[in-house]
Amino acid sequence: MPTALTPAMLTFTIAYVLAHPLVLLWLSGDWRWAEGWLFSIWFLALCAVTTVYLYAKDPALLAERYRRPGTGGEAGWDKWFVYVIVVLFFVWFVVMPLDAKRFQWTPEFPLAVKTAGALLLLVSSFFMFRAFADNTYLSPLVRIQTERRQQVVSTGVYGFVRHPMYLGAVCLFVGTPLLLNSAYGLAVGLLMTLLLMGRILGEERVLRNGLAGYEDYMQKVKYRLIPFVW
Repeated sequence: MPTALTPAMLTFTIAYVLAHPLVLLWLSGDWRWAEGWLFSIWFLALCAVTTVYLYAKDPALLAERYRRPGTGGEAGWDKWFVYVIVVLFFVWFVVMPLDAKRFQWTPEFPLAVKTAGALLLLVSSFFMFRAFADNTYLSPLVRIQTERRQQVVSTGVYGFVRHPMYLGAVCLFVGTPLLLNSAYGLAVGLLMTLLLMGRILGEERVLRNGLAGYEDYMQKVKYRLIPFVW
């Protein structure tokens, strides 16, 4: 695992992040697509702020975020989950501009629906950033980080729900297609949400069995993803 962000990694990260809005707008066929630009600005800002924050404040977590599937003692089933969610994310990202603008498969959403989508993105950015800031062990893989002496984190947004990063992801998966006007994107987003819920169950089994204090934490913070619901 790299211990610092190398120039090659930095170049790849910048190219990867910039490619998202470029591909989104290109697939839409409309470079003046207001909702597409709004999402793109939000996405770039969140990625830039989070990366700069981790580079300055928590380089060990930044290095962990670059860990490849199948390494570090990751649960065997989780490697396949990662591959599936990456494929679905690609489908989700591609289908939205094709649906909303190029082919207009989905009828126009009311302004209130698009506004709700934008608000969900604001909620998403809050939980995603705070999850990184509050939990230095926020690996992209389901694994126990024994080499980093992983401990249970129960403060900040982790005192609100047990998986705030996933809550931010769900707001992203649902809010983006609402803002961009894509029913097909919403369907894929809901499918990814169901997969995340399944991953949560598997992840909690791993943490309960391998991380001291996690079972007590589950008693303290009752809800996995959505307060008073689940």
